[in-house]
Order: sequence, then structure tokens, then C-alpha cells
Amino acid sequence: MASRTRSMTEGSPLKLMLRFALPLLLGNLFQQTYNMMDAMIVGRILGSNALAGVGATTSVQFLVFGFCMGVCSGFGIPIAQRFGAEDHRDMRRFIWHSLVMTAVLAFCATVLTTVFTPQILDLLSTPDNIRDDAYAYLFIIFLGIPFTLLYNLLSSILRAVGDSRTPFLFLAVSTVLNIALDLFCILVLELGVAGAAIATVTAQAVSGILCLILIVRKYEILWIAKDERRWDQRHMRMLITMGVPMGLQYSITAIGSMVMQSANNSLGSVYVSGFTAGAKLKQLTMCPFDAIANAIATFAGQNYGAGKPDRIRKGFRQGLLLSIAYGIGIGLVMFFFGRTCSMLFISASETEVLDAAGLYIGRIGLFYWSLAILNVSRMTTQGLGFSGRTILSGAIEMVARIIVSLFFVPVFGFGAITFADQAAWLAADLYILPMCLHCIGTASKKISRISPKIG
Repeated sequence: MASRTRSMTEGSPLKLMLRFALPLLLGNLFQQTYNMMDAMIVGRILGSNALAGVGATTSVQFLVFGFCMGVCSGFGIPIAQRFGAEDHRDMRRFIWHSLVMTAVLAFCATVLTTVFTPQILDLLSTPDNIRDDAYAYLFIIFLGIPFTLLYNLLSSILRAVGDSRTPFLFLAVSTVLNIALDLFCILVLELGVAGAAIATVTAQAVSGILCLILIVRKYEILWIAKDERRWDQRHMRMLITMGVPMGLQYSITAIGSMVMQSANNSLGSVYVSGFTAGAKLKQLTMCPFDAIANAIATFAGQNYGAGKPDRIRKGFRQGLLLSIAYGIGIGLVMFFFGRTCSMLFISASETEVLDAAGLYIGRIGLFYWSLAILNVSRMTTQGLGFSGRTILSGAIEMVARIIVSLFFVPVFGFGAITFADQAAWLAADLYILPMCLHCIGTASKKISRISPKIG
């Protein structure tokens, strides 16, 4: 297999982004497929209480893994910019520093999360009847943090140099493995929800290790020479400047989701199960948003490095319209068929749970267009290197979810939960869209002063 690096600095922006986004979309769908398989197998075989145990900690998983994945994505920004500027030597220096810093993050995150798992469950107001399952699942998932970081960092590096296909191929392999291991661990070994967690961690490890092997064997452009491995404060500071704000943005958003989930958990296991099933459908239908936004971020980063502001503006406009169109279409589907789709996870006999899941996903669907604006604007801003300016959008989301959870859920119950995400998206849009347009203008002015290329 030859390397598939691709420059996005020449040619039709929309075609390039679509070509780049398609493997990302398929990879996201495969990622969600094995997450959904966990839920389907657990819910159908072990019952709704076991499903609630798996889903009761979704928000804290998003906090921890969102931070890790955000940092890895941020590390890819200077790599994409250096690749666009054709400065491959400095690009490899950034790769070396990102590898070292990610290893440190993996160790610290794994130790902290596994030690404090019981306290996390207390913080989420986890019901007693599902606490044991929630603990077993969450503890094992946290043990897999190093593998999650390995895959996401290597994927970020490959995407930065224009290759979104290779991470998808390995993720597809790990998805099939995960499904097989789910069935084996739960049906044959009878490990319960712990088996589902073991299957997920193993699959993630396989995808990360396969990516590493391929880079070592095939991607000569990414091979780090001995003199490129010297520690340098400038590279470290720039990676921190790009990575930490992106990680914090995800984590800050997740804090609001944790408060929302804690409020929902307090309503009982019926609503926990309904929320879990709805959240799985939400994550699946959000995959195209993430794929388009990541394609735009890489496109913006490479063209910023190449000094082409007109292409940045054109790519942003086309990507935004594409994402909004998808949001409107899939949102209508989820509004009318959300309850039916929830039967993937919930037996038809559990009508209360199905009603809750259908209400949750249906109401979210009507506002998917606002999520399209948020994702594209945020990722474009990050791709241009202004990661710090996106933190406030995450903070706004957090505050909106907390307000709904603390003040409206006690009065309106689960009905308020079904509007918490929409309130967060709309509030964040009011900030991030104007900020994104401002950052595009700022980047264009900087390019005009440092013509023809950054660096």
C-alpha cells in the first residue's frame, strides 16, 4: 500500500473536501456502528437496565475522551500548515513533539480516571440499580485511553497530510472485530457489560496499532530523522497553544452534558434508557457534521500554510451550505421516524422507554441546522490556528445546558432534557459564526503580509 498524502491547495474546494470527507464519514459511521452494537447487544440481550448502566456515564466519557481527541486534533493543525507550506522537515519536528506529549497525556489521564471512577459515578447521581454495571463498563473504558489516544493522534497526522482513507480502512477492520468480540464476550464468556467494554477497547487498540505499523512501513514523508527529535520549546508551545484549547473546548462542553445527564439520571432508569438510545441515534446522525467540519479544518489549515485566503473563504462557504442542507434533511427524518429507529436498541414492548427516546431525538432533529453552523464555524476557526477563540463557544454550550438542567428539569422533567442541546447550539452559534468570519479575515490579512507562504 503506497502512501496517500494529498495537497488540498489546488483544485475545486468542494470536490476536494467531499473526497476528503467521505472516508471520514465512513470512519465515523463505523465508529458509531460499534458503539451502537454495544448498545444493541447489551440492550437486547442483557436488558434495559444494563443498557442504562452503559449509557449512564456517556457524558463523562465525552469529557475525558473529548479532551484527548481535541488535543490530538489540535496537534494536527501545525502539521497540516507545515505540509501546506511544503516545509516537511519542520512538519516532522511537530510530529515528534506531538508523540511525546501524547504519551505523557495518556499516562496521566489513565491513572486519574481509573482511580476516581467511583467518585465520578457519585457525581453523576448514578442510580443504585445500575451502578455496578456502570462502574465495570466505565473502568475498563478508561483503561483503554492510551489506545484511543494512539489511534486519534495517528489519524490526525494522516489527515493533516491529506490522507483520510487509511484511518477509515483500519477503523473498518476494528469495527468488525468489535462486533465479533461483543458477541463472544457477552454470549460465550458471559462477561456482561464488562465484555462490551473489553470488546471496544480491544478494537480501538487494533486500529491504533495498525495505523502505527503502516506509517512506519509506508509513509516515508513522516519518518522522523534523528536530528529532528531534539526537544524544542517553540514546537512544544505551539502544540500546546493549538491542542489544549481544542481539548478544553470539548471538555467544557462535556461538563454541561454531565450536569444534564446527572439531571436526567435523577428521573429514573426509564429516562436513562430512553436518553441512552436517543443519544446513540444522535451520535450516528451527527457523523456527517463531523466529517464535513474536519475536512474544512484540514482544507483551511493547508491553504493557510500555502498562503491562499480566497480558497479558505470559498471552502468555508461551500462547506457551510453543504452541512446545513444535510442538517435540515436528516433532522426531518429523525423528527418523523426517531421513535421507530429507537427500536434498534429497545424492545417494542418497552413503550415508555421508546416514547422517551423518540421525543428526545425528534426534538433534536428540528434544530440540526444550528449544529451544522456550530461545527463548521468552530472547526474552520481551529484549522486556521485560532483554537483559543473557540473555547468560549464550548463555555456557552456548557452554561446553556447547566441552566436548562438546574432550573427547567426540576419543573418540566424529561421534556426540558429534550431541549437542552438545542439551547446550547443556538447560544453558541451567536458567538462562533461572527468569530469565525473575523478569524478568516485576520488570517487573510496575515497572509497578505507574509506572502507567498507562511513560515
